[in-house]
Parts: sequence; C-alpha cells; structure tokens
Amino acid sequence: MKPDIHPEYREVLFHDTSSDTFFIIGSTVATSDTRDYEGQTYPYMSLDISSASHPFYTGKQKVAQSDGRVARFNKRFGDRSLKS
Repeated sequence: MKPDIHPEYREVLFHDTSSDTFFIIGSTVATSDTRDYEGQTYPYMSLDISSASHPFYTGKQKVAQSDGRVARFNKRFGDRSLKS
C-alpha cells in the first residue's frame, strides 16, 4: 500500500438521536467531536436514523394502501363473473 493516501480507520461512536442508541463501529468518517462512552473517549458522529430506529428494521413499518387500477375497478364493479 502507498503511504499517506488512505484515510484513518478507527473506532467511532455513532449515536442514533431518534432512539438514543449508541454504536461503536470501525469507520473512516472524519469528525472532530469526541465523547466519553463506557470509560473511553471515541470520535463522535450523530445520526438521524439507523437500524435501531428505521421502521423496516424495527418491524413498525406502515404500509401505504394505494389501490391500483385493477383494485379500484374490482371495488367499484365487484366480481361480476359469478352472475349470469
């Protein structure tokens, strides 16, 4: 590897502010903030959303019911194939 061309890889403290969850993950993110966490000082990065708060991962996903053309047609006219 060439010297001085790669970013610094280190453990970074990520904070999901919406669920107040902390993660320590190896990253090359550039940040000047530091925070103490469990007795050690880590570079700090705040997040708006992560796997701890995203609806897909938490199972609290809302499903939007937007009927398509076929569903609206069937809702309007019903199943007329059974009638003679």
